[in-house]
Amino acid sequence: MDYLPLFFDLRGKTVLLVGGGVVALRKARLLQKAGAKIRAVAPEITVDLAELVKEGAGEIIRENYSSVHLNDVVLVISATDDAQVNNQVAEDCHSRRLPVNVVDNPELCSVIMPAIVDRSPLVIGISSGGEAPVLARMVRAKLESLIPAAYGGLAQLASRLRDRVKRHFTDGDARRRFWESALSGPAAELALAGDLRAAEAEVVRQLDHPQDKRGEVYLVGAGPGDPDLLTFKALRLMQQAEVVLYDRLVSEPILDLVRRDAERIYVGKKRADHALEQTKINQLLVDLALQGKRVLRLKGGDPFIFGRGGEEIELLAQNQIPFQVVPGITAASGCACYAGIPLTHRDYAQSVRFVTGHLKDDSCNLSWNELIGDDQTLVFYMGLASLGEISRQLISHGKSPSTPAALVEQGTTRRQRVHVQTLESLPDYIAHNDVHAPTLLIVGGVVSLHDKLKWYEPRETAAARFKVGW
Repeated sequence: MDYLPLFFDLRGKTVLLVGGGVVALRKARLLQKAGAKIRAVAPEITVDLAELVKEGAGEIIRENYSSVHLNDVVLVISATDDAQVNNQVAEDCHSRRLPVNVVDNPELCSVIMPAIVDRSPLVIGISSGGEAPVLARMVRAKLESLIPAAYGGLAQLASRLRDRVKRHFTDGDARRRFWESALSGPAAELALAGDLRAAEAEVVRQLDHPQDKRGEVYLVGAGPGDPDLLTFKALRLMQQAEVVLYDRLVSEPILDLVRRDAERIYVGKKRADHALEQTKINQLLVDLALQGKRVLRLKGGDPFIFGRGGEEIELLAQNQIPFQVVPGITAASGCACYAGIPLTHRDYAQSVRFVTGHLKDDSCNLSWNELIGDDQTLVFYMGLASLGEISRQLISHGKSPSTPAALVEQGTTRRQRVHVQTLESLPDYIAHNDVHAPTLLIVGGVVSLHDKLKWYEPRETAAARFKVGW
């Protein structure tokens, strides 16, 4: 380890900033956030930098640097493009044993400025010791996406309750276990949702009633298949659930992102083959939560679009089980996008309809007359088995047989195939070709744009097979 990471308390202390340009302004913003009083020294200082320093009750000194400017400071940052000035600043600081940072010049530095993830009071610093600053910034970007901004509120909550928890648990190990549970359970989720008052009440409840261990259910939309389409919140909840109930539409790369030691329960359903009836799934969610477990219900697409998510959380609400719903990219949006088919287009469709193609008891109980307009796009979910009947009904009710139609097979995954025909020819085409669910049927003039706008070409490569994202 070339540098020892430390965090510097600069509140109310004077820091010398040598330089008056854009780079100096970036450093001044960081210093101001840390509560420092800035002494800015340079022959020319930009208006923005001068205003920032004045806001923090600092000093503006428009003159060349000299060692006298080092008096009464605790840290020095040199942010100029003048090598002679930078060398002089470093030499003077080293002789006085003052910590100094010379921007983009690590050999002159006694301290390094890290890339920062700021979730105050939680702060993360990433440094490459000046060897690869761009890489450090890239790592910071990864962490920024994985650590919600609301973590600062969670840290503040822990700070407020720290003494109370310490009085309650005299044993250090017991106290640590309590915090580990509190900071990853319902209280944490309330804090991350911005409700710090409710989060604090939940932590207090856990302190006063430790035997009342309350579980929680996360109803999460996994999207159409590509793991890169998951939301940050979905990924976070997937990593902390203890039990996961998943269906057949959840792709393997997405399952790979679930917490490694989580119990997995397959509850998939397909036509005439249900691993578990819906009512039993609903009850299982309740039973597991009542055991105090964090339960992930992972559903393909979006749980509220033909996902029966409403039925599942209805029973949870009746049993007063805490739950969260995380929307996912629905198949219509994801598959159409990856197929190069815009669902709406000024020249073709001014509206779009999502329709279930899974017809109850094989009956055609849809409002067909409302589906034949040429100014709309129709998207049928679960329509592969009923494709012939859908085509016949639309045509018999007045839809043109030559209307472009596409069946997107296993959309957004490396196995995606797009079958483009007409409304009349597509059923016969599918009957003579090997097509596997899940599929999505898109009907309308926008399908004619597929050849022009398609951009996603799946590749059977090792990278694709093991692509799981961050």
